[in-house]
Amino acid sequence: MVQLTPNSSYGLTLRLKLPNQTGRLAQLTQAIADAGGNLEDVRLLERNRQWVTREITVDASSSEHAEEIIAAVKQVDQVVLLKAEDRTFRLHEGGKIEVTSRIAVRNQDDLAMAYTPGVGRVCKAIAADPERVYDLTVKQNMVAIVTDGSAVLGLGNLGPEGALPVMEGKALLFKEFAGIDAFPVCLATQDTDEIVETVKRIVPVFGGVNLEDISAPRCFEIEARLKAETDIPIFHDDQHGTAIVVLAALTNALKLVGKSFGDIRIVINGAGAAGVAIALLLQKAGAQNILLCDRQGILSRDRTDLNPQKQAFAVEESGQLADAMKNADVFLGVSAPGVVSVDMVKSMAADPIVFAMANPIPEIQPELVSGLVAVMATGRSDYPNQINNVLAFPGVFRGALDCRAKAMTTGMFLEAAHAIAALVTPDDLDAEHIIPSVFDPRVSQAVASAVQQAAREEGVARV
Repeated sequence: MVQLTPNSSYGLTLRLKLPNQTGRLAQLTQAIADAGGNLEDVRLLERNRQWVTREITVDASSSEHAEEIIAAVKQVDQVVLLKAEDRTFRLHEGGKIEVTSRIAVRNQDDLAMAYTPGVGRVCKAIAADPERVYDLTVKQNMVAIVTDGSAVLGLGNLGPEGALPVMEGKALLFKEFAGIDAFPVCLATQDTDEIVETVKRIVPVFGGVNLEDISAPRCFEIEARLKAETDIPIFHDDQHGTAIVVLAALTNALKLVGKSFGDIRIVINGAGAAGVAIALLLQKAGAQNILLCDRQGILSRDRTDLNPQKQAFAVEESGQLADAMKNADVFLGVSAPGVVSVDMVKSMAADPIVFAMANPIPEIQPELVSGLVAVMATGRSDYPNQINNVLAFPGVFRGALDCRAKAMTTGMFLEAAHAIAALVTPDDLDAEHIIPSVFDPRVSQAVASAVQQAAREEGVARV
């Protein structure tokens, strides 16, 4: 496995005391470099004739690598390590979100209108016309981020408390990229019936529900039941957000190699929530030859261990992932680190497209197939072509909330993908730029507009 690039997610802040002598800082930075650390910043905190106190920011590639850097620093002669702090843990201290007021309560008049007795008139108006809840409360701009903590990132079943930092992060992204107020709802149950009933009972507060990190196949039933039993948009981001961004990126990648959806062989490794949703959306986009693989290999019709979602993609062909990849035009990985070899990539068709999206370690490191693939994408931010759901879900919900959609539809997902793809112009399109940056301010607005238009055409928009 290729050594991962040091990055801020394993960043350290080191506070150090060292002699005020020429060359001492150079010795220290060299020790960090020799340990493989990536120096980000050096700040002078205090200095006298004998000593200098500095704060140094260093990126590492893993927790173990961070410990190696700390050990290397301690070995530098006469350098005293005063404090070593994990930057990511420091950022999370106290949580990442808060509730703030939209209005100021400065005097008795403000209080009388915002709360009792004035608020009673507003309550009665909503009771008389329930649709006014959208105009007069937070419901118009509020999303519930619901999880049971059963499938947190690629880390497994961490439970509701373990899932909370991810849900907080999701809420932060909703606000940053689409101005949407979102709140984490981490449920202390993994019973499907209890989850559905709990979400149904909190629906009056929220204009939409983002399901997150719920294990397959339960996530399929939970989403389907909530869509049938509520009248607000229900969106499982692990499924549909991933599928939207993959479709957008693949649309542009195919332009580069001169191939079309109807003619290509696509292999998807990982037949959970994301893999199945990707396959479904690619079919809607025109793909006809899709092979899904799980840990046991190709989803073939002779297997007896497939759930209904997997059975829908069962094919006559059988074998392992290596067999599926022979002569494949596209590989899409939503599975596990290191499951693809260089020889597997070499067995693919001419101008292969590889999206290795397992995080943090992809199915195959990009460095290993440089020059062998036409287009390479990962889920990581330190390589080109990051497949990141933040390109989709803020804009999807912005559009759904603004038109007060009653549901999410496949048509809305397709249009969202097309809108993302279209932001990369023909002049800008190349093998390392098939998808917009997550910080491109046009993305959320473009996706929201496309989603609204699709919602109106499909008759699910209230406004």
